[in-house]
Amino acid sequence: MKDQIHFKSRGALYGLCIGDALAMPVHWYYNRQALFEDYGRVTDYLAPRNPHPDSILWRSTYVAPNSKGEILHDQAKYWGQKGIHYHQFLRAGENTLNVKISRLLIESINQNGTYDSDDFLKRYITFMTSAGNHHDTYIEECHRNFFANYARGLPPRGCGVEEKHIGGIVGIIPIVVFYYNRAGRGRDAALAHLALTHPGLKMETAGSLMIDLLLKVLNGVPLKEAILEDIETQNNPLLRHPFTKWLNDPDDWVIGPRFSTACYVEHSIPAVIYLALKYHHDPEQALIINTNLGGDNAARGSVLGALLGAEHGVEKFPRRWVDGLLEPLPDLLSK
Repeated sequence: MKDQIHFKSRGALYGLCIGDALAMPVHWYYNRQALFEDYGRVTDYLAPRNPHPDSILWRSTYVAPNSKGEILHDQAKYWGQKGIHYHQFLRAGENTLNVKISRLLIESINQNGTYDSDDFLKRYITFMTSAGNHHDTYIEECHRNFFANYARGLPPRGCGVEEKHIGGIVGIIPIVVFYYNRAGRGRDAALAHLALTHPGLKMETAGSLMIDLLLKVLNGVPLKEAILEDIETQNNPLLRHPFTKWLNDPDDWVIGPRFSTACYVEHSIPAVIYLALKYHHDPEQALIINTNLGGDNAARGSVLGALLGAEHGVEKFPRRWVDGLLEPLPDLLSK
């Protein structure tokens, strides 16, 4: 049993990284033709390059109220410019900021032997406010909102602003993996962690669905069976779609026309469910398809990759992807 859970937990953490790194160079491409013209069909890790035709950095702003809220550092000069790739300085096989923050969480859990939100928040604040810890140009709205409030004097536990972006789901996966055999504790800790930066009913609903699915798969329920069971019971409003009727349709008829490729959880989480159900047997195909569908494919890819990795382990991912990760997440140390 111990070997089996290590197989599954390691697979989930590698899948989280792989899905993100594969999609990173074409993250937030909403024009699929432009994606193909710039990169071709993406099947391997690639370095991003400018210009990014769908970048909105030119109309994105963040001004720190004071030094406590300074999180852009040397990347600030690129905000407000057109065509800037969100991840312009990342290398092929490198992960985006959300996954790097997951590393902080794993380090905290491993050193404390448990989830400690206060310890995580200290690490998170230090990491984000110290220059040179990462070289990702884009910092998502959840982090900007958190640090704007922190700079104004709010306590760290009260700095989150109501959210609806799938990026928050990426951050709870290590907690679910750690508490795989303590489901109640795992759910409580994961939802509490989610609320630090992504509070609100929409995120709680999305988080609850992914927590329950991942717990089932980590404990031996086949991914397809777990999804179909949840669809049958309709225990979450995000499952109220005719997923099984759409499985024979082209993927770009489903993700885009029926589910937006954007980051909002009411679309992105059902998109993950659809891809996981359709390609549960083939992690490579699933993550390639997710990547080339564009939109917030990095966060979708992380969540999808974690589910597939929990099902199949690291070995089912292509060796070139496993070996090509620049900073795979460390294993979680069981007590």
